[in-house]
Amino acid sequence: MPVLVDTNILIDVLTDDSEWAEWSIGQLEANSNSGLLINPVIYAELCFGSPSVEFVDDIVRSFFLSYQEIPRQGLFMAAKAFGQYKKRSGPRVSVLPDFFIGGHAQALKIPLLTRDTKRISTYFPAVRLISPE
Repeated sequence: MPVLVDTNILIDVLTDDSEWAEWSIGQLEANSNSGLLINPVIYAELCFGSPSVEFVDDIVRSFFLSYQEIPRQGLFMAAKAFGQYKKRSGPRVSVLPDFFIGGHAQALKIPLLTRDTKRISTYFPAVRLISPE
């Protein structure tokens, strides 16, 4: 079963984060045989600090990531979960990408490798998280 890889895991490795790089590398290696996926949201988040599309494509290749569109069912789940979040008076900062990622994982019934667990576990409880203890 493939594993969806959240942007924070890739950033840990790319920036050689002193706290998380080793853990993230270990998890990428441990799950590589399952197949590692990213979606348009994760790709776009990688683009934010990158100089070019080619640079990001090199990152995708170097991590052996497969790019996959978010299924419509996942987009629907993301919108509904985001609506619940807003009704609960969640701060209206840039959190919608997290809901797209959670919706994608839930629609495909695949695990999500992430360190950002609070919103995913709250709004997508069926998603199996691969995260630090």
